[in-house]
Amino acid sequence: MDYWVRFNAQSQAKERVIRAAQYACTLLGYTLQKGGAAAELHKTISQLEAHMSLTRKLLRLGNSVEALESAKRAIHLSDSVLRLCLTISNLNKAMYFACDNVLWAGKTGIISKLDQKKWSERSFRYYLFALILNLTRDLYELRLLMDSEERHRASKHPPFPHPGSVSLPADQLSSPSSSPVALTAPPVMLAGLRRQLRLLVTVLYSNPPLLLDLLKNSCDIFIPLDRLGIYTTGSGFVGLCGLTSSILSILTLIHPWLKLKP
Repeated sequence: MDYWVRFNAQSQAKERVIRAAQYACTLLGYTLQKGGAAAELHKTISQLEAHMSLTRKLLRLGNSVEALESAKRAIHLSDSVLRLCLTISNLNKAMYFACDNVLWAGKTGIISKLDQKKWSERSFRYYLFALILNLTRDLYELRLLMDSEERHRASKHPPFPHPGSVSLPADQLSSPSSSPVALTAPPVMLAGLRRQLRLLVTVLYSNPPLLLDLLKNSCDIFIPLDRLGIYTTGSGFVGLCGLTSSILSILTLIHPWLKLKP
């Protein structure tokens, strides 16, 4: 099985490039349609997109094995949240690829009289579950890194009271005359929000793999949402999201250190 996983990894770069070209065709077809281009040209672009989609399905044959191997590795992680998210995500990916393989067999005529719409919806449903878990994992790791950075800053610069601040007794804090103090709550909340935003930017800037994975999953999730009719965004937006996430995936293949681990 290890030999198959290594062999299958060699086709990932081709699949990512074809995926980028496919969603570029989707975006181009939407642009041509909105621009009033000739129907024949739009038809040619749509056919090219369909051929690329079928080629990608061929290159993904056997990806279920790799997804199952990833699930087997993830089940041994020490962090319970990462273990749960990655294991179930990879199992959903395995089911997504299996449905995709059946759909490919139906489109090529190997399996006749296949309900392609049902199998397509089924595959996108598994894909959506996997992306939701991937995003959950990203947000969890982001929260951990933000907490760690906040503790690090607090240890270097411990908080101290403002020179002009005065502590009020408890009876004055609860009395109606203390309303001016209550008016300072919004500025304090805004300052805290700005501090959290700066912390978020700092953490993401110092962790490119997490930033790329978060952006890629955020773009990808609109694809099954649109295909399943849960949140329809249109072919133009789907094409843009698919093209963006494909480029980010290609970057992780060119520069492996940008791939989020585990």
